[in-house]
Amino acid sequence: MVTSVVTGGAGFLGSHLSERLLAEGHRVVVLDNLITGSVDNIAHLFANKDFSFVQYDVTNFIHVPGDVHYVWHFASPASPIDYLKYPIQTLKVGSLGTHKALGFAKAKNARFLIASTSECYGDPEVHPQVEEYWGNVNPVGPRGVYDEAKRFAEAMTMAYHRYHGVQTRIVRIFNTYGERMRVEDGRAIPAFASQALRGEDVTVFGDGSQTRSVCYVSDLIDGIYRLMMSDYAMPVNIGNPEELTMLQLAQEIIALTGSRSRIVYKELPVDDPKVRQPDIMKAKTMLGWAPAVQRAEGLRRTIEYFRGKI
Repeated sequence: MVTSVVTGGAGFLGSHLSERLLAEGHRVVVLDNLITGSVDNIAHLFANKDFSFVQYDVTNFIHVPGDVHYVWHFASPASPIDYLKYPIQTLKVGSLGTHKALGFAKAKNARFLIASTSECYGDPEVHPQVEEYWGNVNPVGPRGVYDEAKRFAEAMTMAYHRYHGVQTRIVRIFNTYGERMRVEDGRAIPAFASQALRGEDVTVFGDGSQTRSVCYVSDLIDGIYRLMMSDYAMPVNIGNPEELTMLQLAQEIIALTGSRSRIVYKELPVDDPKVRQPDIMKAKTMLGWAPAVQRAEGLRRTIEYFRGKI
């Protein structure tokens, strides 16, 4: 049986990935220290005989007995609230954790995928962002702990690929949303949805003109799965290229919740990117992938999930 090890598998994306792998017939072993993940995200998987969970910090030596065919490295705080709260842990899991996960993949002769991020592009001067763009990142700003951890992780991944011949894949994940995001996640969609559902003021940073491109989680996981099964080793953007402003997004969520919340504006955080839009030509041509879930439908499903949490 094909075995996949998912680091950070109790997180938002890791739990959805684990579901997909089980559906594809994999045995799945999740490693997660639960610093930002939750057993609640994977509780429904425990009944599956092919699923197992180990609470573990992957900045330490990783050992899983038996054959392992795929290593999916998703361990990392991923929202601004989390990586500002855990800056050193974020840097450690991007550096030490990636090193340990790559060493584990090498020892098992397994294929490795690193969950990188559009944050590698920083506050971009190229728009939309193509994979060949090197980015505009402030290494000493508050967001640098996440951005540089992921940029280092990419460099380490390519070093293992070139020096040790490990089969590696790099996905640059753009803004993603869906069920199992935390209500107090700090990212735009959970914040807007929870505020609107409670009838509170909806907080938009800056003047709301900064843009994002949001992808529903099932689309993202499909793209990532296709990338792992491909033979392409360089970074690939996976995200929805449909760009919208934060003000538009807030207005859409208020309308979908039927809320009477009003929009209030707060100061833009330091180094907050002004634009974010993936060029997905590589994913389209090499993976045959494009997002399928319309934003209105994805937001409806996500809002229903949050309605049950609030």
